[in-house]
Amino acid sequence: MTVDIGAELLAWVEANKTRLSDWNQTIWNFGETAWREERSAAWYVTRLREEGFEVEEGSAGMPTAFSARWSQGSGPSVMTYAEYDAVPGNCQKAAPYRAPRDGLSRFAGGHTDPHSALGMSGFGGLLATKAMMEKHGIQGTLRFMGEPAEKVRGSKPIHAAKGYYDGLEGIVSFHPFYMLPLSNTCRWETHCGPYYGVIYEFLCEEPESWLAGVGRSASGNPIPAAHTMARAPGANDAVTTMFNLAKTARDHMLPHSGTWTVNETILVSGQATADNLPAQMAQIMYAMRAPSREMLDRILAVLDRTAEAAALAAHCSVKRHWVSKSRPGLANHAMAQRTYNHLERVGAPRFDGDAITAAHAIQRELDLEPIAKPYIDAIETLMPPQEAERLMRAEIPAWQTHYTSDDYTDMTWHAPTVRLYIGRPALKAPEGFTYPDWVMNALGGMRPCIDPMILTASKTIGLTLLDLLTDADFRAATRAEFNSRTGGGIGGTAWEAPWCDYPAPIEHPWPRYIGTSKGTEWWIPETATDRAFHR
Repeated sequence: MTVDIGAELLAWVEANKTRLSDWNQTIWNFGETAWREERSAAWYVTRLREEGFEVEEGSAGMPTAFSARWSQGSGPSVMTYAEYDAVPGNCQKAAPYRAPRDGLSRFAGGHTDPHSALGMSGFGGLLATKAMMEKHGIQGTLRFMGEPAEKVRGSKPIHAAKGYYDGLEGIVSFHPFYMLPLSNTCRWETHCGPYYGVIYEFLCEEPESWLAGVGRSASGNPIPAAHTMARAPGANDAVTTMFNLAKTARDHMLPHSGTWTVNETILVSGQATADNLPAQMAQIMYAMRAPSREMLDRILAVLDRTAEAAALAAHCSVKRHWVSKSRPGLANHAMAQRTYNHLERVGAPRFDGDAITAAHAIQRELDLEPIAKPYIDAIETLMPPQEAERLMRAEIPAWQTHYTSDDYTDMTWHAPTVRLYIGRPALKAPEGFTYPDWVMNALGGMRPCIDPMILTASKTIGLTLLDLLTDADFRAATRAEFNSRTGGGIGGTAWEAPWCDYPAPIEHPWPRYIGTSKGTEWWIPETATDRAFHR
């Protein structure tokens, strides 16, 4: 009698669903943001070691990254990964009403996609595969990466440049559904595009030289910038000037096609008072998404000139810091089709029982009449990759090769990679009504609402990893396609080498939690510039 190892893997996930749910709640409630996911990373490291994995902490110079490995024999190496960063300003408790998690500001971090469930889905698939390897003596190596700061496309370009994705036979990348038609499907040909992330840091370090001939020596005042004298505009003025100039330039940089975007956030300012003192330091970050690197370079050139002009106007110097240079994605139809075949076996997630009760509570909170079947149909329906591709291509120009943004793309140049999407809870809305952001954030933390996605994804990921380990013909097909698309594999004529040529941007004032006498609070720490003055 032939043993159905796949059925055993599915049964393992079902048997461990309570553990996976509990673990997801832990990461979800940490709600730690980019580059500051200390507790989340530590949890995974501890858990992986308890499961028998060798773990390198702080991989590639990133304190909240890790690289884990478990081997049995000399078979192929396969990989999946966890993300666990949350988003500032999205602190929402798992409740059917708007409220931050207990004891925190609503401006603290919270999971939106949610990456907590993304990571736990990969972890569930990994452990299910390991259990089958141990039970049936399957040879090979399991790799599991901890990937911080996805929201700024942070770790994967750095891991790629440092060789952490080399030597793999296949990679499974998963993300909760976030846009239609990419729900319960796999990317086919049109993968996510490239991305640049930069920080412009403005420093006003010589305010006394703002007006030539007017200063301490000329006026006799003991304070160079007395209250009765003109002061240098300073760093805050530089940032606001750049903010406005860039918005003006954005309307003229590129035609409004190809779904390119330029988004900004003011990271930190020098916290000057309302006194006659110029702000000494301020930073603004820009995220650039476009279908090609050429378009990104054109955008960056305009932003560089804008920063120089703003610095000159505000009597500041300016320095540009790289946060991310991420390559576009590379398709692999063989990987996508096999993974989707496994998803067909598993079936789409189902949201019923307590999940419906939770949805109805939210609808009543928003003065809506509860809908009998409150979740959108797409999250409970399978979508063949080819059909998802057709629907997606209908929304973008024919010349465009990539669409939307995510940094799994850097993995695709190092091994055959699939991008899997599973439906997460999203509610139907009456005509003319849009749910506020807190709703999906809350649903991502409610067990009966998010657990169906985690279980479906874990099963599908596990089956795909198992195939990569046991099916030599499948591996050969995925590798042949990878070699064809790269012009000969890694280093081939059409292969894209890593773009990352910068260190991990961990020293910037990314927001974080701190412990105080009052408990845990949300704060923005000092910058690398501050630390340079420490003795």
